[in-house]
Amino acid sequence: MKTLFTFALAGLLATSSFAADKAEDLMALSSAHTVYKKVHVHLKEGVGKAKIAIYDMEGNKLHQRTVKAKEDMNVPYDLNSLPCGEYTVKISTNDEEVMYTVETVEKVEPKAEVLPLVAYGKKMNSFTIGLTVLGLEQAGVDVKIRAVGSDHIVHEEYIDQPEGFKKNFVLNGVRPEEVYFDVTDVKGRNRVIHF
Repeated sequence: MKTLFTFALAGLLATSSFAADKAEDLMALSSAHTVYKKVHVHLKEGVGKAKIAIYDMEGNKLHQRTVKAKEDMNVPYDLNSLPCGEYTVKISTNDEEVMYTVETVEKVEPKAEVLPLVAYGKKMNSFTIGLTVLGLEQAGVDVKIRAVGSDHIVHEEYIDQPEGFKKNFVLNGVRPEEVYFDVTDVKGRNRVIHF
């Protein structure tokens, strides 16, 4: 009788150990993580047929589907229409079940660096200056040619050209060394060019 009881106890311990190993197996063969408001459930080849369910913070089931993992697979869920917070991913097979807690967050768009206005001038000859402006995001550049020393406007022109432009300015009776360009785009970026 004592031997029978020992075998029964050993069998019970082996069975509970086997069940714990199975849960650990599913944990080793699956994972769940978020990228901002998208949940990615990864199942490895050995999982087989499984149910994946997503629950909200109050325990309400949001979605459930059955998949068959014959090979490694990624099952994506887009939670953009739901509030940020913690969600539960439950993966279950006929033999075992695991749960993961994931957290969604808003994607914060980094502020675009304000890049300087790309503009440069070149003395073409004794009375001509070439102006080149590149990389405009919006059309519209105010070009002022000012006298050196007095800052008096010799010539002003608004150029409504998208992306950029190249233009030669002929100075009547004024040498390039006697003037400078004051160039401003529609975003307010400014560049002063001396010769």
